[in-house]
Amino acid sequence: MTSPRAEFAPHMEHYTFVLEDQPYLGYFQYGKEKTPVYHTDRHGFRVTPGPGGLRATVGDERPDGPARVLAGSSAVFGVGATSDAATITARLWNAHAPRLPWLNIAGQSHNSAQELLLFTLFQHQLPAIEDIVLLSGVNNLVLSRLPEEQQGRHGAFFDCGPAPDVIPPTEQRVAHAAELTLRHLGGWKTLAAGLGTRLTFVLQPLASWVREEPLPREKLLFDELDEVSNFRRFHHDISTMAVGRAYADRLAAGCARLDVPFVDMNAALTETAGPQDWLFIDRVHCTDLGYDMVARQLADRLDLA
Repeated sequence: MTSPRAEFAPHMEHYTFVLEDQPYLGYFQYGKEKTPVYHTDRHGFRVTPGPGGLRATVGDERPDGPARVLAGSSAVFGVGATSDAATITARLWNAHAPRLPWLNIAGQSHNSAQELLLFTLFQHQLPAIEDIVLLSGVNNLVLSRLPEEQQGRHGAFFDCGPAPDVIPPTEQRVAHAAELTLRHLGGWKTLAAGLGTRLTFVLQPLASWVREEPLPREKLLFDELDEVSNFRRFHHDISTMAVGRAYADRLAAGCARLDVPFVDMNAALTETAGPQDWLFIDRVHCTDLGYDMVARQLADRLDLA
């Protein structure tokens, strides 16, 4: 019998999450990877294909002149997309905000500290940057399940210790994740100011923060993943729409204090997605349609062209 994942998302077998150990970052994609669904440049950044056969990468070829950056973790990398052309950066460059190339600066399974460090380590490779859009926030909340001794001074990262038996209270998880996210966003603001670049923070979408109930196909996929993972057991308390809105409110207030524009992509998709639009491959990663809708919302709400 064919599993829902094999039937509806066979390309997901190529997203193996086998990452290379890296100093400072902990782990990152391998350079020069070529699979049927994604390609990376010499440093491990995903390639963004553009119009007319152009490509934009951090470490390899790109058009001359300024560019824009979309930064974050696996959703920005494009896990779930059927090809490089279906990622958010590709949809922005080819359809919704095509004036400048878009660079995909994302590390799978990165927290907010790793996202900031990644940009800092490779800033010397970048052209002039007009916009930095940071699409993030979920991983910090997921990692908030870990106990204080694994959080360190700058937040826990994936694979830094065994899963706990006791999960902190939901309110504590939300407060901790928001504090870390906003602390590191302050670092982004300092960098953006030095570069003369506009910075925007966007809370990335989580399936249960967009819809109370998944579509039947989404539910089949989620249920299959739950059989082999602990997501439901560890994160059922943060998966409600109410928690998503509370987290967004904390981040929105913090962004206002920092004078950084804020967009809640969950609320944006709730407002614009049709009732039968298949948005999510799993709870964190989108389908091609989902990523295209995220790109459209970014272009519209940030007045990109």
